[in-house]
Formats: sequence, C-alpha cells, structure tokens
Amino acid sequence: MTLTEENYIKAIYHLSSNGEKTVNTNAIAEVLQTKASSVTDMIKKLSEKNYADYKKYQGVTLTERGRLVAVNIIRKHRLWEVFLVEKLNFSWDEVHEVAEDLEHIKSDKLVDELDAFLEFPIYDPHGDPIPDKNGNFKAVEKIVLAKAEVGVTYKCVGVDDTSSKFLKYLDSNHIGLGTIMKIRHKEPFDNSIKLALENSEIVVSQSVAKNLYLKKV
Repeated sequence: MTLTEENYIKAIYHLSSNGEKTVNTNAIAEVLQTKASSVTDMIKKLSEKNYADYKKYQGVTLTERGRLVAVNIIRKHRLWEVFLVEKLNFSWDEVHEVAEDLEHIKSDKLVDELDAFLEFPIYDPHGDPIPDKNGNFKAVEKIVLAKAEVGVTYKCVGVDDTSSKFLKYLDSNHIGLGTIMKIRHKEPFDNSIKLALENSEIVVSQSVAKNLYLKKV
C-alpha cells in the first residue's frame, strides 16, 4: 500500500465518524487539498482493492479491511506522539507533523515494541484514545466545553483542534490535559465562557469552547 492510499483511507475514516457514515468526494478533496476528480480516481482504486465501498453520486465508506488499515495508522501516529513528548521532550504542539511522517513506517514489530516501551499508553498527548493492536479503542467520557454546565467543575481531557496555533493558545492560558476549571458564566450575546482556573479567571471564545474536551470531577 502506498503512502497516498494510506492518507486517503485515514481521511475517509476521520470524516466518517469512525467509519459509520458515507463521505462525499468534495469533503475528501478539501481535507487532502486535491481535486475532486483525483479523489474519485483514488477511491475507485481503493474499492477495487476492497479497502472502500464506492457508490457513484452517493460517496464512499470504508470496508472492514479499510477500517483496520485506518485504525492501525492512527495507532502508530498516536504512539509516536507519546514517544516524542515523553522521551524526546517535544511539546504537544510540535508532534503532529512529525508523527504524520512516522505513521507510515511499515514494521509491525517496531510499533509493538514501541507500545511496550511506552508501557502501553491509552491516550496520546492531546487526550485522544490509542487503539490497541486489535483495533479496539478505550471509551472516553467527555463533553465539549461549549456544552458544559455553569457552576460545575471539570478536568480537561482532550482537544479537537490539534493545530500548533490552538495548542500554543492553550499553553499561553495555562490550559492543558488535567487542568481543573470551573464554569463561571456563559455569555448569551456571543456564547463566550468565563472559566475559573487554579490561579486565574479567563474568558474564552465559542471557537475555543467547541474544541476543548472536559470531564466532570
């Protein structure tokens, strides 16, 4: 399997909410920054190899074979992110692009040994679950900050936006995995939210609130 084929399979997986929803070619083209015609050509190839099920004018879903490929790529990506943060002192805003390259390494033995070396981590540095070698994810109990209740205390358990800009923004406001925060107020005018942190209070926008995952404590 080529690197390009792997990137397509991973994109379809993420767009389809864990493989359960049909994805149209325009959405894939936008994610991969390519032409819709190129997407159609690649999807036909993936369908011929039984990685995807493509229906003209309806879109594409992954087959079980394709889903397992996607989950394996995600496993490698997230394990490498853990390695980069815990063993090589990368910050959480630096690891995504590096892991994008490392996720295409083919050696199953290397990945299994990496998993063991890291003592079988369950979550990556952004709070996302790491599938085991059989493709099973540990369920994560979480809600987005935008849906959190006023007066309730939560712990930050993940982010949806893993871009460097967003993670640096969180760092500058002393928000990371494990940060405890209490919802002080939700502003009806613009849906901004006032948070009480350990030593400060901050107001965050709705765009931030939609990208921060919390769990009640």
